[in-house]
Amino acid sequence: GYLYLCDRMKDMIKFKGCQIAPADLEAVLILHPEIVDVAVVGFKDEEAGEIPVAFVVKKVGSVLSMKNVIDHVAEQVAPYKKVRKVVFTDKIPRSITGKILRRQLGNDLSA
Repeated sequence: GYLYLCDRMKDMIKFKGCQIAPADLEAVLILHPEIVDVAVVGFKDEEAGEIPVAFVVKKVGSVLSMKNVIDHVAEQVAPYKKVRKVVFTDKIPRSITGKILRRQLGNDLSA
């Protein structure tokens, strides 16, 4: 008789009272020529509530840096939507249907 919500209960990132859709930032990031795959999640922050964190899969041989990624997003979105942290990874965890498993990424960040 109980209902348990295990995933996708909350997708929006709340940064200082503003809501940020991870999909908006992912759409901007995936257009970068040196990025193969990307996922954005919210990470707890004492001052802001949550901050947008981008998990990025770079092209092989790319020299892309955290600053390059943050600047690329900052040029195209409102100041409150900027990515605050970048984590480079080998792959983005996805479900069988291809949806990003954001909960796993959040767990990877807190570890």
